[in-house]
Amino acid sequence: MRTATTIEASAGKDAVEFAVEAERLGLDVCWVAEAWGADAPSPLGYLAARTERMLLGSGVIQVGTRSPVTIAQTAMTLAQLSEGRFLLGLGVSGPQVMEGLHGVPFGHPLGRMRETVEIVRRTFTGEKVTYAGRHYGLPLPGSKPMRVGLPPVSVPVYLATLSPKMLELTGEIADGWLGTSFIPERADAYFAHLDAGLAHAGRTRAGLDICQGAEISLVPEAELAGTIASRKKELAFSLGGMGTATANFYNDAYSRQGFADVAAQVRRLWVDGRRDEAVAAVPDEMVLATTMIGTAEMVRERMRAWQDAGITTLRVYPAGATLKERVDTLGRAVDIARQLGADEREAG
Repeated sequence: MRTATTIEASAGKDAVEFAVEAERLGLDVCWVAEAWGADAPSPLGYLAARTERMLLGSGVIQVGTRSPVTIAQTAMTLAQLSEGRFLLGLGVSGPQVMEGLHGVPFGHPLGRMRETVEIVRRTFTGEKVTYAGRHYGLPLPGSKPMRVGLPPVSVPVYLATLSPKMLELTGEIADGWLGTSFIPERADAYFAHLDAGLAHAGRTRAGLDICQGAEISLVPEAELAGTIASRKKELAFSLGGMGTATANFYNDAYSRQGFADVAAQVRRLWVDGRRDEAVAAVPDEMVLATTMIGTAEMVRERMRAWQDAGITTLRVYPAGATLKERVDTLGRAVDIARQLGADEREAG
């Protein structure tokens, strides 16, 4: 099980220094997030110069905010700057961000994702790009096809997906899955759809990197209750504040994992403006199921659950009020992951 983390460049210099420290600690992958704050490619180019070994990935570039060929150009450039260490993570985002912030229609996300990946991979070959799809066509009538003036590359493509059909598409065409909102004991809510897509393409799960993440916070037992309470606001926002009043992919994902009643209640309270009640409606059980919070032994057992569920790259979000605290937490997480790996090798 490889180890990874995600940074968000809106945090400024600390985010970059955290990534550099992550490489020093032996982390395998650093993903750079893009939502409605900082973009992903800009800091990735900077990190390509500041790191030497660690893989770097976009987590994620939002399909629809750039043309498919622009996405391919970005990936090819970052692959060149990082000397082959770049991973292309793509996601469709949601209607609020796409339509409210970017002014781009959100419709047909499944078709747009499939066509984007196909065009991106054609561009990677270095050949002239032609494509005739429902959503994209290259070149436009009356124009001649062109190629990107960069050497051909082989860049793994990861898809960040949550809904059943998008998960099936991931299994069918992607090199890796960037998951979230995950409960390892309910992993089949995701894997059933991923496996269906893999089977459709004649593939097995061995050909798909399963990259899943969770917040990690190592605290003494006396501080556990307070740590759990502090996590509830983020969960309540995911359940009630993400997406729109009619479309919330995070809420749907948790509902499929056994928390349908909680998800519906929190969303209703949040939409009604009763935010404190929404936070209070998140049970301790849900926080503990979706995170690695607790004593070192508790965290070890939760990490083992992720490993046993079939996660091949564990993406951790270390808690901490300062850069030093986050780095320290990350270091302890990497140590635990290494020990689990050693235990597995010894047992096998």
